[in-house]
Amino acid sequence: MAGYFEATGGPEGGAAVALDEVEISILRSLAVQLLELIGPGQNGDGGAPADPLDALFAEGPSEPPRDPALARLFPDAYGEPGAPQDEETRRLSAEFRRYTEGELRARKREDLLFVVRSLDELGAGRGAGAAVLTLKPDESRRWLTVLNDLRLAIATRLGVRDEADTERLLRLPEGDPVKPMVMAYFWLGGLQESLVETLMPD
Repeated sequence: MAGYFEATGGPEGGAAVALDEVEISILRSLAVQLLELIGPGQNGDGGAPADPLDALFAEGPSEPPRDPALARLFPDAYGEPGAPQDEETRRLSAEFRRYTEGELRARKREDLLFVVRSLDELGAGRGAGAAVLTLKPDESRRWLTVLNDLRLAIATRLGVRDEADTERLLRLPEGDPVKPMVMAYFWLGGLQESLVETLMPD
């Protein structure tokens, strides 16, 4: 179980992974950085608005985020990614974004906060050696969302667009300054893939 998720078995399913102190710290740091990138919630503290109706009728941005990583996490709903858009496609994308991005950002913040809190609990109860993180199926899906978002954000920073870019990263020398980020990218990929397998029916 060291390093990757395994199914816990039982009628309800679930997943577990052994994480040492360094792995817990890395995952927590990445999640916190992504939280900061996404930004605070509408009430300023990363939580939901005091009045749920405010969230229901609140309008969000109509333009894509300027940060490339955020643009990848919150892509336009219409048109091909990276391709020129005509006026009608831009209008539809702006309208869709205006009424959906706020809720999507809030959901991503909630999942990230859940991961941070579960890592904090794991770290607080950790004795000598690795600690075992155990997730129920619904918790696994929240973790899966976060792992995917982290990989997308890192992939954007590394300039990963296709398989050729992935091969380029694999050939980087050990002394390359982005090597730690590359290692985190592939490690997150392994975690993500192993967690997906635990959610698949036998």
